[in-house]
Amino acid sequence: MRQHSIPVWYSNTNIVGAQQWQDEIGAALQRCDWFVVVLSPNSATSMWVKRELSYALNQNRFENRIIPILYQPSDFEQLSWTLSLLQMVDFTRTFDEGCVDLLRVWGLGYRK
Repeated sequence: MRQHSIPVWYSNTNIVGAQQWQDEIGAALQRCDWFVVVLSPNSATSMWVKRELSYALNQNRFENRIIPILYQPSDFEQLSWTLSLLQMVDFTRTFDEGCVDLLRVWGLGYRK
């Protein structure tokens, strides 16, 4: 996404030592325009992913701006029953096809 000039916030790379990580996640959620949730067996059972998704679902500004990415088959309804109502971007086929579909959301073409 960064190669296509889409800014990305990801906790593993954006939180540095000595920061209060829960505060940093909250601040990032308040700043972002879109919410992308990557669905996998691990994320489907993560309490923090559930909390972040619940926050996004309760914010009017994220109406039609939540993108569930199916990375691996999983029981994603554990996170929220509403996920099945949203159009998934499927990365289980190939990475390139998933990128094409994801970038189309923003009207962008995929460049390798």
